[in-house]
Amino acid sequence: MGFLKGLLIRLASTAVAFWLATLIIPGVRLESDSITDQVTTLVLVAVIFGVVNAVLQPIIKTVGCGFYLFTLGLIALVVNGLLFLLTSWIAGQAGLPFHVDNFWPAGVLGALFVGIVTWILGAVLDRD
Repeated sequence: MGFLKGLLIRLASTAVAFWLATLIIPGVRLESDSITDQVTTLVLVAVIFGVVNAVLQPIIKTVGCGFYLFTLGLIALVVNGLLFLLTSWIAGQAGLPFHVDNFWPAGVLGALFVGIVTWILGAVLDRD
């Protein structure tokens, strides 16, 4: 039961972070008028983002370990921005009205913002 609760908290906090990113970060857009469609889109985009990160992030970190060391981890901003753009592309292919205009500044700042907000919300909400 604790695993499911943690998963739902992470999913909800990521969906909220994406919603806030669409309000704050220029170039990150949610193009839907209906509240129901917006919530559904945000939850599905959060799922896509979670799957993309779960599958690709470990591979990228393993293969690019030298780049992470050489740049003192700053390459992570580039990687996260590209994964954010990939999430937008997959969402577009799935017909979801979520769009990230470009890599800089929308992709990088959007990924950074979503990461920070998700971390904060997870820390606040995941109290046992």
